[in-house]
Amino acid sequence: MTLASMQRLTARQQRFVDEYLIDLNATRAAIRAGYSARTADRIGPELLGKTCVSAAISAAKVARAENVRMDSERVLQRLVEMAEADLADLYDDQGDLLHPNQWPEVWRQGLVAGVETFMVPKGQDADGKVIYAEVRKVKLADRTKLIELIGKHVQVSAFREQVGLSDPQGGPVQVAVAVELPALKKALERVRARQKE
Repeated sequence: MTLASMQRLTARQQRFVDEYLIDLNATRAAIRAGYSARTADRIGPELLGKTCVSAAISAAKVARAENVRMDSERVLQRLVEMAEADLADLYDDQGDLLHPNQWPEVWRQGLVAGVETFMVPKGQDADGKVIYAEVRKVKLADRTKLIELIGKHVQVSAFREQVGLSDPQGGPVQVAVAVELPALKKALERVRARQKE
């Protein structure tokens, strides 16, 4: 964005840009920027259509992405890492759960939703006392959602939502769901090939 286009923003337009970046909702951003709530549903999209406003939003998004070192390739790479993470990495050679600080980073940062520890009777010792064993149950994050996000990211129509319709008598109408898994697999292979480079 040029300095000239930046100078064309009014204070209220700049506030709109800042507010729009919060939730990407033009109407709410217009209201928060001080425009009338009655006309915000018209003003918000109008502001997005202005070259100087859209350029300021684009520049702010680029700056924000650079600040957090996150771009579309990194997002996709991280999603693939999470989808392909091996559960065996959480256990030692004897099958015991490792301490979380020994887990690979991908598991520590969101793939494990929780660990539940409890004691169960294992048997009795020579004196007849009950011996307990510690059991740890690992609750995992939903990997199906990760795969869906990857598919959306690479613009593969792998998952289409089923839309509920009703026939004239009010009964449900069956709608087929399209699943294009081969296209998703090809996209994942392309990402893996880029990671190897």
